[in-house]
Amino acid sequence: MEMAANCSLRVKRPLLDPRFEGYKLSLEPLPCYQLELDAAVAEVKLRDDQYTLEHMHAFGMYNYLHCDSWYQDSVYYIDNLGRIMNLAVMLDTALGKPREVFRLPTDLTAYDNRLCASMHFTASTWVTLSDGTGRLYVIGTGERGNSASEKWEIVFNEELGNPFIIIHSISLLKAEEHSVVTLLLRVEKEDLDMKGSGFYVSLEWVTISKKNKDNVKYEITKRDILHGKSVPHYAAIEPSGKGLMIISYKSFKFVHITQESEENMDEDMPEKNKVEPLYYWQQTEDDLTVTIRLAEDITKEDIQVEFLPDHINIVLKNLQVLGGKLYSSIDHESSTWIIKENNSLEISLIKKNEGLPWPEVVVNDKQGELIRDPAQCAAIAESLMHLTSEELNPNPDKEKPPCNAQELEECDIFFEESSSLCRFDGSTLKTTHVVNLGGNQYLFSVTVDPKEMPCFCLRHDVDALLWQPHWHGHDDMWEHVATFNALGYVQASKRDKKFFTCAPNYSYAALCECVRHVFIYRQPAPMSTVLYNRKEGRHVGQVAKQQVASLETNDPILGFQATNERLFVLTTKNLFLIKVNTEN
Repeated sequence: MEMAANCSLRVKRPLLDPRFEGYKLSLEPLPCYQLELDAAVAEVKLRDDQYTLEHMHAFGMYNYLHCDSWYQDSVYYIDNLGRIMNLAVMLDTALGKPREVFRLPTDLTAYDNRLCASMHFTASTWVTLSDGTGRLYVIGTGERGNSASEKWEIVFNEELGNPFIIIHSISLLKAEEHSVVTLLLRVEKEDLDMKGSGFYVSLEWVTISKKNKDNVKYEITKRDILHGKSVPHYAAIEPSGKGLMIISYKSFKFVHITQESEENMDEDMPEKNKVEPLYYWQQTEDDLTVTIRLAEDITKEDIQVEFLPDHINIVLKNLQVLGGKLYSSIDHESSTWIIKENNSLEISLIKKNEGLPWPEVVVNDKQGELIRDPAQCAAIAESLMHLTSEELNPNPDKEKPPCNAQELEECDIFFEESSSLCRFDGSTLKTTHVVNLGGNQYLFSVTVDPKEMPCFCLRHDVDALLWQPHWHGHDDMWEHVATFNALGYVQASKRDKKFFTCAPNYSYAALCECVRHVFIYRQPAPMSTVLYNRKEGRHVGQVAKQQVASLETNDPILGFQATNERLFVLTTKNLFLIKVNTEN
């Protein structure tokens, strides 16, 4: 079996500034324009059954404002009337109302279990669109920058199962065949909800093609599905359509399209052994309870359970499913078994040695899984308390001095374990390249060149480094294109941050909080007056500015996009424009 190549990200030293002195707060006001929307944004709040962190990542933090990277300063949103509204800015002082460019054929209010409607600008004349009910649209728009030739027409419209959101799409033209390749994300319920959150993440990689000019119908020509246990931070299809890159906390793998969703995705076990446990068991100080799921056709007459002082033997339909030497002795005369209403066999084993914790039921049997009781875990933790101390180093003369935790600040601590960046091949469906990102926390992604994959930004030490993925079959797959000095450190202190992005020309980065506040961090720029740094004895000819904008609303921020000239901020009822580049 061919193994995936372990790779690393190569930092360009000339793009780093070890002498960066920090951001200077600038109080100069930024021009801010406010547009009132005709109808509220079609926000979909999380339901009671969407309670996991993955639901929050995928849908609760969804960016409802879409930037058309093929045409600068053109943004879109979908309102609760099912209209796709566009604002294209030519001149800030002559802002028109957002205009309707398309209306969804379905009545969104008729669906109780829908997700937020999503869209992606596939090419300069193509858009992929989901109404949030499980229906995918491919739309030919004409040249969107030219109102005379712009006309949105549906060329593909099909129900694809459970509701999803679109996270990326590309357009391919090979010979006479045109294809649109898109990536759809779902958070699905597991059928066997025995452990974990009970949900898994599904990525569907769909190719929709029209074979030639005579055949006017677009249809699905390829569907592949990946499963994982966490919502990817980043997922994008290569411009060639031959590969897929994913940054995620837990890894993804392809599954057969006919495979049922109950496949166990436990990352801690080798792939070949990822099977449902034969039995689940839990224990108290006095007894053990073993639960075995039964097939529907098994009756009481098919079950034989034999208890011995240090052995157990369980036979179903003349086939032994569990048997052998027990970890410790039991009171075999008091041990019992019953068939539960949920069609499972429940066996109670009474311990001879009360209080003795069992690490396994049958010696060397690995077919079961222990379900730990939270109260029991707390008791174990309490019993180990004597091995710890509330003091940092209670006996520094005797013990080795520990690291000085006072040198660590709150924003230096990562709450997630390390993520990985994986590249998947579209034909073999195998992982070809893997980068372990370690402590390089994922920050955001942004489209710099619409013909390329979106860039992703990672924290490296205190800085934020922007990486442009390439795929040309050589080692330089990820190019370090820009550095935002000290921004990895600065953003970590923003407790209420919601969206994070940067300008396509890297001139500034910006983040917004959940309500009202927007922070802008500009790249160092020459100053009209040269300052003198007395501490280092040198002249400073440029400075990096931080600016803060406060929106005149208490509505939550639902969307956030940056262009070279402006920041667009979307709330439920308003669209705000902040002019960042005031020199033009």
